[in-house]
Amino acid sequence: MTAVDESTTGAPATGKEPLLEVEGLQKYFPVTRGIIFQKQVGAVKAVDGLSFTVNKGETLGLVGETGCGKSTTGRLLTRLLEPSDGRITFEGKDITHLSRSAMRPLRKDIQIIFQDPYSSLNPRHTIGSIVGAPFRMQKVKTDNGIKKAVQDLLALVGLNPEHYNRYPHEFSGGQRQRIGIARALALRPKLIVCDEPVSALDVSIQAQVINLLDDLQSEFDLTYVFIAHDLSVVRHISDRVAVMYLGKIVEIGDRVSLYEHPMHPYTHALLSAVPVPDPVKESKRERILLSGDVPSPLNPPPACRFHTRCWKAQSICKQVEPPLVEIQPGHEVACHFPEERVLV
Repeated sequence: MTAVDESTTGAPATGKEPLLEVEGLQKYFPVTRGIIFQKQVGAVKAVDGLSFTVNKGETLGLVGETGCGKSTTGRLLTRLLEPSDGRITFEGKDITHLSRSAMRPLRKDIQIIFQDPYSSLNPRHTIGSIVGAPFRMQKVKTDNGIKKAVQDLLALVGLNPEHYNRYPHEFSGGQRQRIGIARALALRPKLIVCDEPVSALDVSIQAQVINLLDDLQSEFDLTYVFIAHDLSVVRHISDRVAVMYLGKIVEIGDRVSLYEHPMHPYTHALLSAVPVPDPVKESKRERILLSGDVPSPLNPPPACRFHTRCWKAQSICKQVEPPLVEIQPGHEVACHFPEERVLV
């Protein structure tokens, strides 16, 4: 991957107004019992009280283990799912419970890149039809027709414009993801939610797609919410990073601060698993192995949800939920016993 100057891009976007504001966002999926008279017996708390802000032109990385609610959060932000509670504000407008028809004009500004490039493209449609769909659905007029606009988009993401009439199965995984990026970019959105866009790709292809997203952000002043479980990828592209555990944000801060001086025990454990390309440093690093499995979101632990696996847990962790508070400027942590540990 291309080297990144962390001194300039790692700091939070200052002096910029918020593009997206999230307050107390929740998504509960009901669990029912019975065939005819279905009775709700519980709820899966996939997202449970998220609050954060995304500034214009920045990239917010969202990381965590599988099942922590990252992808559900992405679908809530793009209103592909209806929130159970909370508030989503985009450019000062409350979009939390907009109807499908009221949300349609905003689709120009809010787009998503899906995780699996194999299932997110309709195999019955040509690439021209897939990438050109946003123009037709939003009834957007182009100077030289939709075909020329689609071919320009294909060239922009590094594909051959002459492949306009080909079908998805004729492309590799990396090429399909570029097609997904072209579709998301068609109407020049302001916010793109990237839902693990490189997790299904080879490492070499991952670097190409990440660098492409980076270049597109600079060229079109895009704002990203980048969802991933690979912390190395998130570090490369993000300005700020939010760490999720069981539907909640446990730590959020600028990239340099969070990666070099993490404060939440869960963040320590995640970063200790990231390999370092230096045998000497790798041999000196402390590896933190968490005991047990991630608890079920159907019945999460009380108070601090991480206390069942935390080596620092005390009685207060089982009784009082720690609030997400600012420990250092721009660095918030939800822990009763945060600590700053400089990673080797």
